[in-house]
Amino acid sequence: MISRLSLQIALIMLFAGSAYAQNRPQPEIATGVMKQSVATGKDFMAVTANPHATKAAFDILKRDGSAVDAAIAAQLVLGIVEPQSSGLGGGAFALVYDAKERALKSYDARETAPNLSGPFLFFENGKPLPFKKAVIGGRSVGVPGMPMLLSDLHERHGNLTWMELFDEAIKIAEQGFEVSPRLAKMIDNKKDDLANDFVAAAYFLPNGEPLKEGENHKSPDMLETLKEFRFSRAQSFYRGQISQGIVRKVQNYQANPGLLSSYDFENYDVKLREPICGPYRTYIICSMGEPSSGGLTLLQILGMLEHHDISENNAQSWNIITQASALAFADRNLYTADPDFVNTPGIHLINPEYLKSRAALIYPKKPIGEIKAGTPLDWNGTLFEEGQNLEQPGTTHISIIDKEGNIVSMTSSIEGAFGSHLMANGFLLNNQLTDFSFAPQNEQQEFVANMVEPGKRPRSSMLPTIIFNAKGKPVLVIGSAGGSRMINHVLQRVVSVIDWNIPIDKALEAPHVLARDAIIEVEDERFKKELEAIGNKVAIKDVTSGLTAIHIKDNVITGAADPRREGLAKGE
Repeated sequence: MISRLSLQIALIMLFAGSAYAQNRPQPEIATGVMKQSVATGKDFMAVTANPHATKAAFDILKRDGSAVDAAIAAQLVLGIVEPQSSGLGGGAFALVYDAKERALKSYDARETAPNLSGPFLFFENGKPLPFKKAVIGGRSVGVPGMPMLLSDLHERHGNLTWMELFDEAIKIAEQGFEVSPRLAKMIDNKKDDLANDFVAAAYFLPNGEPLKEGENHKSPDMLETLKEFRFSRAQSFYRGQISQGIVRKVQNYQANPGLLSSYDFENYDVKLREPICGPYRTYIICSMGEPSSGGLTLLQILGMLEHHDISENNAQSWNIITQASALAFADRNLYTADPDFVNTPGIHLINPEYLKSRAALIYPKKPIGEIKAGTPLDWNGTLFEEGQNLEQPGTTHISIIDKEGNIVSMTSSIEGAFGSHLMANGFLLNNQLTDFSFAPQNEQQEFVANMVEPGKRPRSSMLPTIIFNAKGKPVLVIGSAGGSRMINHVLQRVVSVIDWNIPIDKALEAPHVLARDAIIEVEDERFKKELEAIGNKVAIKDVTSGLTAIHIKDNVITGAADPRREGLAKGE
């Protein structure tokens, strides 16, 4: 074992020069478990949640494109073949590792609230809107960050020309693609909501019927958008006809109009944030900082686990892990928000002494008890109150390593499945503003950190993650879909690989076990009786996810995709 101080020194050297109520909506419907995709290679690897996107990334890598080039090509394709989860109408968080410079950068392309919005955006008649009514329509749509992110990433990290990254997406939009079983099931599940927008209905419900599995489906409006994007980069999205089309759609949806304006698009920018990094065992875990809660919550849980024995993959270890998770989520729900608007505790939440005090609340042979947020040490910010944030899992994750060892770990999203259910310019618009707390104050009139404010970015759980060994070498690239559960999905695999030495493909296919509060959610009967015998409340649920991961060990690169989705790993 190396010392914590040595890890911290290694961390500083490695990144020197880098930019610094239980009533939740149900997740994306489960669409069955498929044969898992696993691949090995020596030179490069791409893993996405859809075979078309992985093929696009692989082809770029074969042509000596960078990891960023490959991620751009993959994301453009995902917006066509997996439109319910991500696309040009949404946003993303991305970690980019430069192997030559040994530097890590994180990019925040989260959506922003309109300038005309305010704390009571989701109120009517003096009370918060029902969640579904808030989602469907223009009110929930924030300024998309994806187009600008892709353009910015290419300018900073691209090898190939911008235009050639569009080849596969344009081909698919023009010639069509075969509707997958998963997409067909999801369209059928959401057909009534999609019917509310005539453009979405015409695309997903031609002749009034949902698209069927195996149909060839073309995307003519997306084709025109891709051609424009390829020619003008992000200009047309933020100061041109594409943004104007989005504004018209959002403002003119009569049942639930929104407040987006041209001003909001013209003032949007992608933010270069400081990656959030911390030690675990002999490794350095790096992820996304606020406004995402994902990285901080993951590092909090791991920091608490350092003080307990979880060396065996058994019920007692899971009792410890779920207690740590519930404690970290209590802090997350209270404190994390857009740091440009709120003086959040930030890295004070992963202060080693604070984590030690939180770990002392964990009892290996007792159930999850009363869960409350703690008070971070050496932090003098304002205490806020917990809000209601019902984050949904319409998300996807891309993991890529190129020949030079450069890495992209990117999680992108339009929020819920099919976002706001509105389409413009050939793509779905996000409903990310529903990631804000609907109520800005509690009953005592104390403010909520994650309330709506003009230009603010809503809290997220997305956590693109890269793990380094003590020598600063990357060993694991990982991320997931799954709403706030995605934090637990990544956590389980980090522990599986580091503590239990489970191969990455087996780790991804293992049944989920997680806790965001006093209820433990499990995917099957494994450990259920033992956890209940301790006194825990345990619920079996279909917990959908969307993990993609790359493990580097003994000079072999192994890519794996979550069998709960239709992902593909492909490398060489």
